[in-house]
Amino acid sequence: MPPQLLPASAAAFAPRASSVNVVLGSKVEPWLTQTLKRINRIKRPLNSVPQHQRCLTETLSSPNAIWTLTSMMLPKAPEPELRKDPNPLIEALFNYQLLHIEAYIVHVDMVLRNEVAFKLTPDSIESLIEYHKDIYCVNAKADSYDWPEKEQHAKKLHEDFVQAINKFVYRAHVSALEGLEEEGAGELLCGKSEEVKNNIMGLLNKPLLPPPPKIVDVVRQPPLLPSSPAGANIWSQSSPSPALPAPVDSWRVLPSSPSVTSTSADSTNTPIWTNMVHEVQLPSPTAPYSQPYSSAGMFYSAPMVSSPIPALPLPSMLAPQCGVGVGYGGFGWDRYQEYTTTM
Repeated sequence: MPPQLLPASAAAFAPRASSVNVVLGSKVEPWLTQTLKRINRIKRPLNSVPQHQRCLTETLSSPNAIWTLTSMMLPKAPEPELRKDPNPLIEALFNYQLLHIEAYIVHVDMVLRNEVAFKLTPDSIESLIEYHKDIYCVNAKADSYDWPEKEQHAKKLHEDFVQAINKFVYRAHVSALEGLEEEGAGELLCGKSEEVKNNIMGLLNKPLLPPPPKIVDVVRQPPLLPSSPAGANIWSQSSPSPALPAPVDSWRVLPSSPSVTSTSADSTNTPIWTNMVHEVQLPSPTAPYSQPYSSAGMFYSAPMVSSPIPALPLPSMLAPQCGVGVGYGGFGWDRYQEYTTTM
């Protein structure tokens, strides 16, 4: 990118120069020639680049060569002092003022950057500084809470605006010179004035912010776990998981009955159920029981060891014994005391 070179008259607080710095290329654009012929009352020869440069320099260096960059509607007083009226037109007339932002040209470059630079006039700068001090800063202080250094911050905010508005230079394309009028005055065309207004409002509306909160050092607690030695992996030693109960074969769990307690095959050497099978033909019809819940089926168990299981009679084999004359004595219920003694 070409360097952004400006004359000394464009610096902050610098007075206006007696002559404008104009740099033209080796060829003059036709629109510039037509513009210079239109604004000059006295016909001047414009047949070469030096003639165009001399005519443009003299025109822009005139004391009356003041451009209107934009117009801004600003309040006349702080917000609590504004007049309240049901008619918005009357309220606007009494409470707002139209401020015209004027500037003069300090630099024309049609070689490197094809731009024209504008600097605000002292009157426009003074009007904006008064508005910022007497109205904007008062509203900003009223809209924020109080803190010990609030006045100093407001003063610093205004000083920063004074510096920024004096340094403000608006750059536009050289085609802005098409808005040139007699005696070097003019105004921006093609919506450029709205861009200037937004730039100035960005300088005006800087917020009044309180200082950031002080950072308090947080005291960190020592780690709960002791520090592990160097090179040791604290995650390698995992806590042992509780051992799951060993799977129990379903055939080793005996169901409970009203008269016989549950036992395992290894707890006794006497084949109790073997003797009872020969004496009892049918299971007990009374006091139904339910199979106890076992989680053995959810786990893998070793193959079951085959052992001789006594054959129980099927209901079809007992059909001839069933009848009206069959009583409790035929099933051995009259001998329940012997079973209890045996157990």
